[in-house]
Amino acid sequence: MFFTSALIANSVSSLINVHPFHGITFLACKKYGLPIGKEIDFPMDAKTAEFMRLYHRIDPDSEHFFQPYNVSSKHWVRSDYPSSGLQAINTQSFSNAFLHQKGTRVWGWANNYISILQDGLKKRKNKAVLIPALDLAVWLYKDVDWPKSTSANDVIEFFFNDFHITTEEKSALFDIASASADIQFQVHKVAWPDLAQHLSRAPDSKPDQGGTLAYLETRGIGPADKFVLEPAKRLTLITGDNGLGKTFLLECAWWALTGTWADRPAYPRIQASNTKVEITFEIEGERSRPERKTIQFDWKSQSWRHLKDRPTIPGLIVYARVDGSFAVWDPAKQSMRSEYKNSDKTVFTSSEVWNGLHGQIEGLIRDWVSWQNNPQKYPFDTFIKVLSCLSPPDLGALKAGQPVRIPDDPREIPTLIHSYGEIPILYSSAGVRRIITLAYLIVWAWNEHLVAAAQRRTSPQQRMVILVDEMEAHLHPRWQRAVLPALMSIGDMLFSELETQFLVATHSPLVMASAETVFDSDQDSLFHLDLSASGAVSLKEIDFVKWGDVSSWLTSPVFELRHARSNEAEAIIEAAKCLQLMADPPSIKVKEVSVQLVKYLAADDKFWPRWISFAEKFGIEL
Repeated sequence: MFFTSALIANSVSSLINVHPFHGITFLACKKYGLPIGKEIDFPMDAKTAEFMRLYHRIDPDSEHFFQPYNVSSKHWVRSDYPSSGLQAINTQSFSNAFLHQKGTRVWGWANNYISILQDGLKKRKNKAVLIPALDLAVWLYKDVDWPKSTSANDVIEFFFNDFHITTEEKSALFDIASASADIQFQVHKVAWPDLAQHLSRAPDSKPDQGGTLAYLETRGIGPADKFVLEPAKRLTLITGDNGLGKTFLLECAWWALTGTWADRPAYPRIQASNTKVEITFEIEGERSRPERKTIQFDWKSQSWRHLKDRPTIPGLIVYARVDGSFAVWDPAKQSMRSEYKNSDKTVFTSSEVWNGLHGQIEGLIRDWVSWQNNPQKYPFDTFIKVLSCLSPPDLGALKAGQPVRIPDDPREIPTLIHSYGEIPILYSSAGVRRIITLAYLIVWAWNEHLVAAAQRRTSPQQRMVILVDEMEAHLHPRWQRAVLPALMSIGDMLFSELETQFLVATHSPLVMASAETVFDSDQDSLFHLDLSASGAVSLKEIDFVKWGDVSSWLTSPVFELRHARSNEAEAIIEAAKCLQLMADPPSIKVKEVSVQLVKYLAADDKFWPRWISFAEKFGIEL
């Protein structure tokens, strides 16, 4: 069994009061047998360097050592630290603890070294802060496979024996008060990506890859003075009335992830001239701890400042916008942008997606035919699987027919096979065109990413973000209640190891009803935009409740309708309820309301039983 990353991180934070001499030089000398009272040939720099390579090189991609001890708040030190910074400490701050001839490799412990080391402990209220033995042992033995029955005392005793810590040293230097503490274990050894979630990054570390959006906060822009959105790891649903900020949040999410705007940049609220205007975001990578960044609006240049040297590079991103355009951001292509200026296009109009744009995208029509004619059938087979998955229940799986020529168009046009015949995709309905486009862009973006990654000799991303505005646009009700679960299953069709984060804006009760089959509160979330009586817009995370039928969803807190009926039916029912609450309602009013109820309510409306028995008391037959 191995220590958990949380336990190791907690121990690291508890070692901040330990001097690096006690944590490194002292232990290295103890481990490699430096004698007391006599001098021997002991290459101090080499021994401390060997010790640090053994215990302090935790990021395999970095040349730096991580030391958790107190030294000007600098945890990451260069590889020459044993012969530079640490050497100065050994020969200056703690020189009296050694028998040493300057300029030689001859070293030994002075007879009074323990008292000197004790004096070097950090003081708090004139009292020495002892070295926490358990925390030091957890740090040193983070790679050790321990028996399941291991206790905190066992770990401490193992440390003392391993480093030949004497009884006098234990008493003078170490705190063993935590010997009875509980130890947290896990089956697998903690790897650097797990530990990196709790620690800072090395100066020479490369930006983490495959970032997803973990936090978004806007101030002074959009419909509200402040929005805070903390997306879930897998699915985040955003609901609310028109004009309250669903599209705004997706646009800001795209900007936070990519540093570019899909359309016009967000502009400060008119009322925001004297308040903060900024966007704060957090990108969560596969390895490193998320770092929260705040970008302020520059009033002089009337623009948003650019963030340089992002600590985390987002994964592949596809944004299906409500106007039919699409935005695609590929991290594999970003590094080539300075060399290849024609690769900087990120937003494609609906026409460009279908008909192509020279040097940027071949377009759905040409790529479809090219993929279909490819002997290897890649990525055509994947495209057809995705298309079939997203197909409408009433029309059945969308299947590709043979390309055809149509008048006044030199291209071969793909066709779809429907139950009523085979038609060119140019004549497809708006709903079919939207889904075809979504399927194509996802497959196209992934295929282009694989090509770019291969050219750069790098591995493909394992994380993808898909943003969809108005999931239900142009779709029949049958399709609306099937498209979200279908979309969420696409990742496995592209790559079995691909993790996908979805941010979906919708005001469809059918889409919400379909989410009941896939929503998992541990990895999904639901946010609702609300307009208060005072006119203030707020964004709140609410519990996902299975409301069942669509009528119940319409009257739920998500959509906030008082009745799942027409406005006229709602008004007359409310009037009828007021009459029922009156002590002596006028008969003429009961009759008038009855006439209106007959006009606006269906014959099987569930309100009728309640009203009929009431109206009969006034001699009114319905």
